[in-house]
Amino acid sequence: MKISLIITTYNWPQALDLTLMSLQNQTDTDFEIIIADDGSDDRTKHLIESWQQKLKQTLQHVWQEDDGFRAAKIRNKAIEAASGDYLIFLDGDCFVKKNFVKQHVHLAEKNYFVVGQRILCSEKFSEELLNKKKLISHPNLYWLKCRCQNKINRFLPLIIFPLGFFRKFFPRKWQGAKTCNLGAWKNDLICVNGFDESFQGWGYEDSDCVIRLIRSGIYRKTARFAAPVFHLWHKFLDRAKEIENKKRLQEVLQADYVQARQGLNKIT
Repeated sequence: MKISLIITTYNWPQALDLTLMSLQNQTDTDFEIIIADDGSDDRTKHLIESWQQKLKQTLQHVWQEDDGFRAAKIRNKAIEAASGDYLIFLDGDCFVKKNFVKQHVHLAEKNYFVVGQRILCSEKFSEELLNKKKLISHPNLYWLKCRCQNKINRFLPLIIFPLGFFRKFFPRKWQGAKTCNLGAWKNDLICVNGFDESFQGWGYEDSDCVIRLIRSGIYRKTARFAAPVFHLWHKFLDRAKEIENKKRLQEVLQADYVQARQGLNKIT
């Protein structure tokens, strides 16, 4: 099984640098990395070029022109570019522990997509991490201390715990699935025609994709207590399209189609 890690980013190379640092020393190193770049300027390009010289893994830069928030479209481009059988989606403002890829590979299973949790970092702690420009593989005791100091919003997701059949306890639940921590088989995403590019601006393109996966017979499996991500603090993105996207999602829920109307194959 070949793994492709797809990282979505836009004009925040300092954060993307931390993301790539956290992938540099993974216990499972057999994966490629694809940066899904939604129109960043040359600072991100130069950062990626520097990392291409340092990483053992293949690092590919997939870019599109800056024309507003088009995460669905750039993720589809990254899916097309991916050579992996299994895709792990991550955001470029997140970083992970060294067993992140290994845990996702362990949880990968036919006919399931995998949804992980995120741990939010405080504004001050995020600034501290960005200023240090390095990550150290800390034990959980360090992160427990961070929780006590309110540097992170929760600690429990960092505990590795075998949930067994409870991982499939809510197979049809789409709520809460986010592409900052999501694993899915490439062929399953192709079968539902990928992400729907009619979702532009912030919000709900990941929910739409997951709903259609479930409708196609691909069900949810949780990565709780297995593969969390740390999410850096940032200001809220422009949510001018949220109401429109939420209305579009409601229309999806009331329909029964599986394939995105404007996805990998640009179905109309």
